[in-house]
Amino acid sequence: MDANSLLLRNLSTSPPSPLLFFNFTLPLPTSHCHFNSNKPLKQFNPATASGNSVAVVRRCVAGKEVEIILEGMPNEYYDDEWQAQQKEKAKELERQRQLEDEEEERKIEEYREIGTRLKGYPQEDVSKAKKLISSFIRAAEEVEERIEEAAEKGELNELVLMVIWNRLDLARRDEEKDVIRSLDLLYRRVETEILKREATPAMRLLNDLLNMHDGFNDEGWLKDCKKLMIATFPREDPFSILVPTGFDIDKHEGPIRPPPDAEDVLLRVDFVREVDELLQEVRAEQNEEADAQGLDPESIANKLKQQEKQRTIHKVEALLELAVNLKV
Repeated sequence: MDANSLLLRNLSTSPPSPLLFFNFTLPLPTSHCHFNSNKPLKQFNPATASGNSVAVVRRCVAGKEVEIILEGMPNEYYDDEWQAQQKEKAKELERQRQLEDEEEERKIEEYREIGTRLKGYPQEDVSKAKKLISSFIRAAEEVEERIEEAAEKGELNELVLMVIWNRLDLARRDEEKDVIRSLDLLYRRVETEILKREATPAMRLLNDLLNMHDGFNDEGWLKDCKKLMIATFPREDPFSILVPTGFDIDKHEGPIRPPPDAEDVLLRVDFVREVDELLQEVRAEQNEEADAQGLDPESIANKLKQQEKQRTIHKVEALLELAVNLKV
């Protein structure tokens, strides 16, 4: 038998150590700690407190309020004025938190309201309108041609304006200035094109005449407008009605063209009447508007808008006078 086997055998046959049966118990203390309420507590005076960090706990003993010093607390902890300031700060923070929560709730409600504007429209039409607007944005410098092309196809409608307005609202709430400027111009351009398609021939001609102005040469502009009016309005002399243009009355020969479609003809008298009604309506609205006062940005912007509107009114008045005195 080797040494290892002999050692294992001796260990297995040896009696257990008496330490395994020893009871490790400690006697409990026979006395308990008691707080003697009859013993006077040390009174604390903040005025005589040392520079060490201490604090007090107020307790009522025998009907009297006493203060117990607590070590490790700042001196301000038991200062009534400091406590009042902390309470006011806590109230102010709570008010700010409530205001922030209300503002956040208001923004969420606005976003929810924007998202529900298009629920009344068919989803397929909304998707087409969004794709059309995306094509306008991607067109970049060719956006004018793209808008006119869409107008000719009849793709511009109220839904397209609503989708642009929704995106503009979101950009305003997110304070994206460049996006706001671009979408605002796009909205105005699409709206103008829609109004142009829905306007009467007189209003379309008026819009074309106003767009011909370059902002500098008024005389040259009026000459160009006169040429366009002569080319647009039909001749009004009785002879032209009896004898069409190009017809030889002596030989009774010449081309006889059928009368143009009544819907495409714009008479000078109709143009004068509609423009005069427009001016009367605009003047009535202008009289109701008060002149902008003050030097704040909003007042200055309103004043500039009124000045621009007044310049446009003067141009329309000049066109009306030109149409009244025009001989065709």
